[in-house]
Amino acid sequence: MPESYPQRAFAPPPDATEVVLVRHGASKAAVPGEPFEELEGQSDPPLAPEGEQQARAVAGRLAGSGETFAALFVTPLRRTAQTAAPLAELTGLDPVVVPELREVGLGEWEGGELRIRAANRDPLFYEVIANERWDTIPGAELAEEFAARAQAGLERVVDAVGPGATALAVVHGGVIGELARQATRSRPFAFVHSDNASITRLVVFADGRQLLRSFNDVAHLQGLTRRASSP
Repeated sequence: MPESYPQRAFAPPPDATEVVLVRHGASKAAVPGEPFEELEGQSDPPLAPEGEQQARAVAGRLAGSGETFAALFVTPLRRTAQTAAPLAELTGLDPVVVPELREVGLGEWEGGELRIRAANRDPLFYEVIANERWDTIPGAELAEEFAARAQAGLERVVDAVGPGATALAVVHGGVIGELARQATRSRPFAFVHSDNASITRLVVFADGRQLLRSFNDVAHLQGLTRRASSP
């Protein structure tokens, strides 16, 4: 019989590293005149009740997938640690903090101000979207600096788990959008709107090339209360 070559499911080469990026669950609602607490100049709200529910849902999805995860990473901001808590309980992994993966700095629009401005149709918010640069906001982190920081955070995760392993990282919407942009060389905001508790998968090859395997997988959130996502 002649040789046959059936289609097969994708499998990363043995010297590649897969990074599963989970966006944190929905955080506390922003209220005008009541800015969020900040950590080193960045908004640090806790999860909202629906965010806690989302965290349990994504933990159940990943822990029940049959995959083996080498490590679990979070950022210094507590909404990632709170989202990771059910994952840590189900997988037995202790979360490791990666400061470089914290959310993009929003300057004068920290404290929940971005959400408020967006909801009230502030013209500058639409400039941010049109320019595809967070640093359109006064005092915000420069786009080039954020890009370099996010990439450094990804490299730190990959170096920590090594080749042939899969890492879990609970991070932020801006970070996921930036890493997806770098992997695909897309326009800046092509991947900026990932949902809370969504799953995005990146493969980092041994030579540094990256492959975006999936973006914004929310199948595990069906039936839960959903609301619009913002940083």
